[in-house]
Amino acid sequence: MARSEASSRQVAAGAATVGVSGSGAGIGSLFGSLCIATARNPRLRTSFFTQALIGFALSEAMGLLALMMAFLLLFG
Repeated sequence: MARSEASSRQVAAGAATVGVSGSGAGIGSLFGSLCIATARNPRLRTSFFTQALIGFALSEAMGLLALMMAFLLLFG
């Protein structure tokens, strides 16, 4: 493998991991908003929590896909 190809793979993998940090920020924002919404209207807690779990799953999936792309770029 050429030296420039190896370095470009490392740069691409580093750029792909930005999605992982975005996923972490999204999850933190999601559960922070859940706490605020529950404090404002405690009777809707189960509805809020169900929607928060769906949002958590989608956000986590995006983070895992970004991590998978980084590994594919690095080792593929």
